[in-house]
Formats: sequence, C-alpha cells, structure tokens
Amino acid sequence: MNTLKTRAELALFYFLWWLGYFAFSRFLFLIFYMEKTREAGLLTSIKTFVYGIQLDLSFTGYLSLIPFLILMLTVPFRATATRFLLKAYSYPIIALTSLLIIIDTVLYKSWGVRIDSTLFNYISTPKIMLASVSGTLLVVGIFIWLSFTAISCYTLNKTLQKPLSQLAPGKLWELPVFLVVIALLILPIRGGFQTVPINQSNVYFSNNMFANHAAINCIWNLGNTLTHKTEDHNPYTHFDTKIAQEIIEKRRTPLLQSTDSVLLANKPNVLLIIWESLSAKAVGSLNGAEGVTEHLDQLGKEGILFSNFYGNGDRTDKGLPAILSGYYPQPTQSIIKTPHKTRSLPMLTAEMKKLGYTTSFYYGGDTNFGNMNTYLRNGQIDQIVEGNEFDRADWNSKWGAHDHIMLERCMRDLKEKQSAPFFTIALTLTSHEPYEFPGEYKFGKRTETDLYKSAQAYTDAAIGAFIAEAKQQTWWDNTLVIIVADHGHPLPKHEGYFNAPKKFQIPMVWLGGALKQKGVVNTTVGSQIDIPYTLLDLLKGDKDAFSFGSNLFNHNEQHYAHYIFNKGFGTVSKSGAYVYDYVSNKPALTQGTTDDLEKLGKAISQEAYQDYLDK
Repeated sequence: MNTLKTRAELALFYFLWWLGYFAFSRFLFLIFYMEKTREAGLLTSIKTFVYGIQLDLSFTGYLSLIPFLILMLTVPFRATATRFLLKAYSYPIIALTSLLIIIDTVLYKSWGVRIDSTLFNYISTPKIMLASVSGTLLVVGIFIWLSFTAISCYTLNKTLQKPLSQLAPGKLWELPVFLVVIALLILPIRGGFQTVPINQSNVYFSNNMFANHAAINCIWNLGNTLTHKTEDHNPYTHFDTKIAQEIIEKRRTPLLQSTDSVLLANKPNVLLIIWESLSAKAVGSLNGAEGVTEHLDQLGKEGILFSNFYGNGDRTDKGLPAILSGYYPQPTQSIIKTPHKTRSLPMLTAEMKKLGYTTSFYYGGDTNFGNMNTYLRNGQIDQIVEGNEFDRADWNSKWGAHDHIMLERCMRDLKEKQSAPFFTIALTLTSHEPYEFPGEYKFGKRTETDLYKSAQAYTDAAIGAFIAEAKQQTWWDNTLVIIVADHGHPLPKHEGYFNAPKKFQIPMVWLGGALKQKGVVNTTVGSQIDIPYTLLDLLKGDKDAFSFGSNLFNHNEQHYAHYIFNKGFGTVSKSGAYVYDYVSNKPALTQGTTDDLEKLGKAISQEAYQDYLDK
C-alpha cells in the first residue's frame, strides 16, 4: 500500500473541504442578503466565488498548516493517532469559524463591512454588544451555529473517512517529502509569487460594493486586520505633512468667523439632546419618510433647521467625541475606548464650566460601555445620571431605561431652582436596535424598517413631550435647545452605495427662548465637529482647542462635511461629494465637482489619524 499517496489524498481532501466550506458560507451570505444579491445580478454574484476563492485559498492554507504537520509527524504511527489529532484540531476550529461567520452575517446589515478587528472593541462587554440583537434572533442564531457546526464536522468526517481507513504506518523517507508539501502552502497563503502578498483589494472586482464585500473571506479579513494593526503608523498618508495642513487650513480658515447674532442672551442655558440613530431619511422636513418625526418637524419650524448636516461617524462611540470634542472619528479605531488618548481631548463641557455653567449628562444605559464613563469624567461633568439610577421595570430588555423615563428624570432635576446657567446633555437610546419600547408601534413590526420608524416615532414623541414641558418653565426664555442625532443609519434604505452621504446625513435643530432666529432653514454644509466650535464662538468661550471645526453661521459656500466609515471616508460640499475606499484604493462614489474634495478628504483623513496616533 502506498502510504505517501494516501496521506497526500488526505491532505488534498482536507484542503478541498475547507474551500467548499468557505464557498458554501459565501452562498449563505448571498442568500441572506438576497435583495442586494438581486441588485448585483446573477453574473456578478457568480463572480464573487471566482474572485473570492483567492482569499479562500489563502485562509485554507493557514488552516491546513497544522493538519499537514500532523500528517507528516504521524508517519510512523497507526491511523488512530492521525484521526484523533485531526479531529481534536479541526472540530474546535470549525465551531469558532462558524460562529464568526454567523456574527459577520448578522453585523453586516448595520456595519456595512465584513468583520474585522473592530469586533474586539466591543467584545469586552458582550452583554451590551448583544443588546442590538433581539432574543428571538439570538436563539435562532445559536441554533443555526450549532447546526452549522454539527453538519460541518459530520461532512469533514465523511470526507476523510475513506483515506483514513486506508492509512497505515509509512516510511521515514516520506517525512522530507511531506515537508516540501507543507512548504508549498506558502503559495496559496501569499496568493502566488508576486512581491506583495494577497490582500482585500485583490478580490474587489465590481462597481457594486456589496459584491466586493461578498467576495471577501470574512475570517481571513478578521485575521488580517488583527495582524496588521495601524497603531504605530499612519496608513492614510497621501501628502507631505505641511502640504496636508495647508490644504485643510486654506479651506477652513475662511469659515471660522460669523457676523450672525442668533442669540438673545449672552449666557443662555443650553440643552443638548443627542438622538440615537436618527437618519435624515426618517425626517419629513428633510424630505425623508413622512410621519415619523412629527414633533421634530414642528420644532424645526420654531427655530433653525439645518438641512445639510452630517454625522462624522457611524456609531455612538464615534458620534460623542465628534459632538463634545469636535474630534473626527477614526476609520477602524475608537478614541473613546482608549482612555490615555481621551485625556488630551478638548471637552465642550469643560469649556462651558470655565464660562460659569453647571454641567450634567443624562443617559438611560450603562456608561461603562465602550469606556464612555471615562471619557465623560474627563469632561469635568458635575452630575452624571445613568442607567443604574433607573428602576429596572422601566428598562427595555437590552439597553436601559426608556427615553421618556430618562427625559422625565432630566426634567424633574431641571425644575429645581438653578443657581447658574446650566449645560445639560441628554443621550437617548430607545431608538437603537432591537427597537423595544412601551406603547404603540406606529408603523408596525412587519419589517426592520417598520420597527426602526416606529422606534424613532416613539423617541420623537418623548422629546416632543419634554420640550412642551420645558416651554412651561421659567428658564425657557433664557434657554437654547440643540437636538442632533449621534449618527446616521442604513434605514430607511437608500439607493446606491451603502456608505453614500445619504447614510450619514442627520437632522439638527436649534430652538428655544434664547434663540433670535425663528423658522429659518440653515443650508450650510456642516457636521457634528462644528457644534462645539460654533457654540463656544457664540458664547465668547475658548474655541481654539477645537481645531477641526468651523462656524455653522458663516454662510461661505466652501463649507464641507467629512465623515468616516470602516476603511474609507466621504467628503461633502454644496458642489459635490467624494467617497473613497481604502481597500480598493479608489473612489467609491463621485458626484458633482470633486477635485478639491478629493484632496481635502485625503488631507483630513491623514491629519486626523495622525493626531489620533500622536495623542
């Protein structure tokens, strides 16, 4: 019996099984996102397998190293040892890989990218990380994971059963031969003999970004990002540092001053309401879905509605530093999760205290999530009210106290006599997945979009009731209210590229008795990082530390907004929009005039990330 041939068959069957496993996983991914698959088309969907096999081969090569080594080292032994060692290695790997594939499939809906090292920014708080998943989906997911794992282990066992039954102890001369076979795995791992090893850009083949994402092997992608950290270098370098700074300052400097006087008081109270996940696509007054934000639409008519406003990131842990520190988020990092870096961030709350304000922060959830508590404490906030101060009966099953409960607590505190002008921040949470709240689901529960719109309508009603009561307070006439979303959202669905500006456009409304302008639509293109700069400029505070922002009441047409997403950025102005993808290293979207926006976006991406590295 030719034992070398039998071992070679075992190695080949093992390798091919993993290729089939990843191809089947890609098939399931395409089925799960059938609507996007249909949009891509049959031919393009087939090409995801053709191009995607490159990364499948690469990760299969990594996975095969130890099994091939087992096959070599067990040459002198009976098949029993080989069978045991192969199963002891493979079955746990299959279980872990299957779990990650399911997590990737579920998260893609809201993240818009395949899983990478960002996952581990949240894994330290698994309970909160799972808060976006409904109980039913969690149970179904566990069932699918166990079933997928069991079926995969069974098929692997059947695939290897025949060659294992024919395996016998071999000759020692087979050892160096098999060593050569192991060495050959370097070819699929690197993707060939080329100078640069294979990477994600090798499988990008289409103008349809979903198809490119489907071609990526998500497990390879996770491993690659874990082993290619960017903490010690700037991967977004496009220009000499001085040139990048000149590009930014040339565009930003004319936008810093404003002659508009929008306040009736020098030191009004300031109420900042940060609204979870509200996209402009759900706001009727911004040409979004009708009937979702009836109260916000009305409030916009009573003050200033910003019609060209954008979130700088795509999650709360990126929105908060943008709003409170005027700081751009990072594509694959989150500065709020790095306490030694957040200590050097400017904080709007700290600057407001220097102006004589008392400061407070209200949130119905756990501020330990993502190191939010550490970040807030750095801002010298006088009072922080969080989830543990609310009755558990008033919580939803995942995140914390319902918005109306949190806002009622905030109002009770504000009704007490104020000894100084106050700066109060309220961060909502109920409109986050899984969209659980008391009362009527205005748009029903049939689809994810219905749930999203219903949850936003609930929060809209809670904020509407809060503002109505605020208008009855003695301090209302001396109060400025700012309502702004913490980030945009994929829902309601928009046509075109997933990370197009439409996803990042959010509402912002200024109103209150201290506001001079009423019923105004501000069409200036701006973003969250402009809020602290603008507010401090109006209050005659120190705005110099907020070095990325500009004044939203400066009506120069050169205003812009810059947002980031995982491995990319978008830069928007009234003249156009430019979206760049760092995986394919080419534009993902261009609209209107983009020559200046390309340079500006790349310069901001470079300088903002370098600033993050230097902190």
